[in-house]
Parts: sequence; C-alpha cells; structure tokens
Amino acid sequence: MQLLLVLLSTWVTLWLVGKAWSVVWPVVIALLLTTLTWPPARFLRKHKWPPALAATVVTLLFLVVAIGTIVGIAAPVGAKSGELADQVVAGIAELRDWAAGPPFNITDDQANQYINTGVDKLQASVGSIATATLSGVGSVFNGLVNTILALFLMFFFLKDGPRFLPWLSRQLPGRLATDVPEVASRSWNALGSFVRSQALVGLLDAVLIGIGLAVLGVDLALPLAVLTFVTAFVPIVGALFAGFVAVVITFVTNGWTDALIVLIIIIVVQQLEGNVFQPMVQSRGLGLHAGVVLLAVTLGSSLYGIVGALLAVPVAAMIAVLWIYLREQLTDTPPPAQPASDSASEPSPGPGPATASDAAPGTVLGSGTTPGSGTTPGSGTTPGSGTTPGEMPAQPTQA
Repeated sequence: MQLLLVLLSTWVTLWLVGKAWSVVWPVVIALLLTTLTWPPARFLRKHKWPPALAATVVTLLFLVVAIGTIVGIAAPVGAKSGELADQVVAGIAELRDWAAGPPFNITDDQANQYINTGVDKLQASVGSIATATLSGVGSVFNGLVNTILALFLMFFFLKDGPRFLPWLSRQLPGRLATDVPEVASRSWNALGSFVRSQALVGLLDAVLIGIGLAVLGVDLALPLAVLTFVTAFVPIVGALFAGFVAVVITFVTNGWTDALIVLIIIIVVQQLEGNVFQPMVQSRGLGLHAGVVLLAVTLGSSLYGIVGALLAVPVAAMIAVLWIYLREQLTDTPPPAQPASDSASEPSPGPGPATASDAAPGTVLGSGTTPGSGTTPGSGTTPGSGTTPGEMPAQPTQA
C-alpha cells in the first residue's frame, strides 16, 4: 500500500507539472541560466556588493554577451550575403550539371518536370503550410515570452537565491526542515555540474568542427564554430541546425567535395559527442555512469522530444541525488546506549532518576534533598515519603 501511494503521488505530481508547464518551463530555463551566471554574482557578493546591484550587473553582462554572440554570427553572414547569393545560384547550376551526367542522366526536361511537380504540390498544400506557419509564429512568440520571463526570474534568483533554503527550512515541519533543503542543495550542485559539462562538450564540438572548416579554407569558419557552441545547449536540433548551415555554406563557397568532407567531419564529431564526450564528461561531473547518461538521453528524447533530451540528464542526476540521500538516512544507525554501570556524572540517554550531581545550582530534588547537603537515611529520603524504589523523582522546583 505504501508503494502504491508513492506511485500515485508521483503520477499526480507529474500530471500537475504537465498542467502548469507554461509556468514550469520558464522556471527551468531560468535555473539553467542561473547556473551559468551565479559564479560571477557570487564573486561580486563576496566582495561586499549589494545583492540587487550584483544581480543587475551580471544580468546586463549576460544580455550583452548573448546579443554580442548573435551579432557576431549574423554580421559576417550579412556582410557576405550578396556573395553567398551568387554562390548559391552557381552551386545550383553546378548541381544541375552534375545530375545531368552519369549515373543519373537527368535532362533539362526531366528537371523542369520535377520542378513543376514540386510547385504543384506546394500550391495544393497552401492551407497546411499557412497553418504550420501560424503555428510556428505562435511558437516563436511563446518562446520569446518565455525567454523574457526567464531573464526576470534569473535576476530574482541571483538576487534572492541564497535566502531560499533558509526560508524553505522555516516553512517545513519536523525533520523535513533538514531533509528537503539538503536535497535541494545537492540537486542545485548537480544542475550546475550538468550545465558546465554541457558547455565543455559544446566547446569540444566547436573546436573540432572549427578546425576542420579552417583547414578546408571555408569562409565564415569562426562564426560557424561559435554557432556550433551556442546550439550545443539544445540537444538534437541544435547539432542538426549547425551542421546543416555549415554544409550549405561550404557547398556554395567551396563546392560539393569540401561540403561532403565537412558533412563527414560533422557526423564523426557528433557521434563522438553523443557516445563518448558527453557520457564521459557528464558522468564524471554528475556521478552517473556513462551508460546511464546515454540511456537517459535516449529515453527522454523518445518520450518528450527535444525537451526530454534537454532535461533527461539533470532529472536523472536529481533522482540519483535523492536516492543517495535516502540511502544515507536509512543506513544511519543511532549510536548505542551507554551501559548502566557508567558513573553518575554521565547519565544514560534513557530516562532515569535524577541525582544531586545532575541538578543545576539552586534547585531542589524531591523533598529533603538539597545540593551540597548529603542524603542520609531517615533525614532525606525515607520509604513512603519522597522517592521510593521503582518510582520517578519529583520534578525540580526553584529554590
């Protein structure tokens, strides 16, 4: 019955989280961003900066870095947009000439027929395309709102975060006031380890792919490497998007041979990331085995898609933190009771009769026994008056 109650409580909790996902998701994003920005905020707070000022400065610096990264990627691409457009046209013509030769032998009439067929299908699916476009616009708008909300939450986490656990401890009764804050603190450390390990894996991807692009002499190699690092924080889709952009730019600038080489480099690096780098780095930082990390990502992505792949590893780490804490508490045996033959100055933990040596100065134990005056037969404790064998002494009263 206890196990069934635990499973039912877990199901109800997950159901409530799903219903409140529009609020939970910005909180999750804010926590992930806070793990990145907390070290500089902690540094400023240690140097006597007010919490509000430190949080404001760090939040503004984060916005500057984020906007600077976007501009650093978009500005070189915009500067070469005209050249890239001409190269795209030339690349399409080269691709068409290549398809006209063996083994495909596609003539111009066949190519035009394929193009006309594609245009007809596009015209027939205008309604579905419009619906998908509106849905995409709505998703982008919701993403923008969630990002703004997450930034505000990140500011408040940086400002008031250290006061959360003491406040939580005051709100909980009994031993929960100790257990819940301890588990929350360990979960926070696990989340920080996850974000740092993800940043390290993204840096490895960016360096390896950037070196490959630079060796091949691809234009925009540095912006593409930065794009690879930024998109590494978004599982699956980030790697696919960065790889697609790198292959397309290489194709229109260097030709299909170099584009094929870049595609092979990206596939090899992504396989190394998913099966070697990420499990090894995250298993060391989170205390999870590499196989557990790999299985968690696979299960999360199959159940909940991109969001599941993003949250699979930190959720697995928090489950491991909770299990380790429960195991520590269950295996923590109480200290053994002291034997009854100990001296009167070291009473046993259990209840027992009090003596004059245990009383504080200025108290009277029972009747007829005062500190400093011994207990003599007949003058302090007598059978039938005061304390009898097998009974507890009277409560101390003020002198």
